[in-house]
Amino acid sequence: MMNSEPLRLRAVKKFKDFSDDITIDLNEIVSLAADICDTPVALVTLLDTDVQWFKAAIGTEITCTPREVAFCNHTIAQTEVLVVPDLQADERFCNNPMVTGPAAARFYAGAPLITKDGHAIGSLCVVDFKSNELSERQVKALKGLAKQVVNLMELNWSLQSLEQQHKQSQTQKASITESEMKLKAIFDSSKDTHILVDRSLEIMAFNKSAAVFIKTLYNKKINNGDNLMDFTEPSIRGQFLKYFAAALSGRTIKREWQLLPGTAQACWKETTFVPVKDNNGDVVGVAINSTDITTRKRHEEQISIQNEALNRIAIIQSHELRRPVASLLGIIDLMRLENIDFSYFSMMEHTINELDEKIRAIVKDSEETIQGRHLAIVA
Repeated sequence: MMNSEPLRLRAVKKFKDFSDDITIDLNEIVSLAADICDTPVALVTLLDTDVQWFKAAIGTEITCTPREVAFCNHTIAQTEVLVVPDLQADERFCNNPMVTGPAAARFYAGAPLITKDGHAIGSLCVVDFKSNELSERQVKALKGLAKQVVNLMELNWSLQSLEQQHKQSQTQKASITESEMKLKAIFDSSKDTHILVDRSLEIMAFNKSAAVFIKTLYNKKINNGDNLMDFTEPSIRGQFLKYFAAALSGRTIKREWQLLPGTAQACWKETTFVPVKDNNGDVVGVAINSTDITTRKRHEEQISIQNEALNRIAIIQSHELRRPVASLLGIIDLMRLENIDFSYFSMMEHTINELDEKIRAIVKDSEETIQGRHLAIVA
């Protein structure tokens, strides 16, 4: 039996609250104890810090007493049944208010309630108002009944613990279910395709967009347990496996590629390979997330075509339009060398120079436009 008072009090706290069913059973035991020992009073007591609680009783309406007057203080100090034939004649109890007061108890016998952990938490005791004795059979019966009281208490605590764990489990399950529903709603509402695969490329999870995409593009139905290579275009399998291996090594990879080029279903995807780790930090799979960038790619293609056209225009503007202007400027220089002069010479020279400036400005604007479109594509 353990003698640590803090641990004993912790055990008392553990067994203080009983269910109604256990209380009924305990009352039946104290009634049986009173009959066997032929006493008017029988109790199941728990000794708390300052209070002696009566958890089951026959022959008294009292529910508790101060611990300092409890006979059971002496009972829990031993493992055997404590029998006191005459409390008035015993120096340990003769001045106790429960003996000298109105209660006038004269006989006491108590069997300690010792838990499986070895803590004496109280007693099963019988009390009489006259001196008495117990036979060996009665002492043995009282000790046996005390063990049954402890068994009932242990059972009650186990049932309460199981019920509490069940409630916590149900609460956690409901919380997890709610979280999973929210995550699934977010997962399935995404326009991007998300597929989770293990190290062997076996599909573990996928969202609605992924299922719709594969059905639309390849006319196949995707299921958990399928191999992702069955839904991967042969032309990109080599690259795909390369990026997958990089993700398994712990790196996050992002790549762009075109699927089914030259067909009506042709599209561009930006795919990210993200390593998925367990609690130990080991990579157990890869999350493959793809965004459709077909519109962006088509826009870039249109800009590229427009830039080529602008380049051609710039070349025409720079060479074809400026060539006759350069010729006219050359003629004017020759006329100036030959001292040829006429009244409209200055006007013609001014007009030609003005035309040259306008052409240069047009060429400069075209070059800046092309450069701006190029920067937009890069960004």
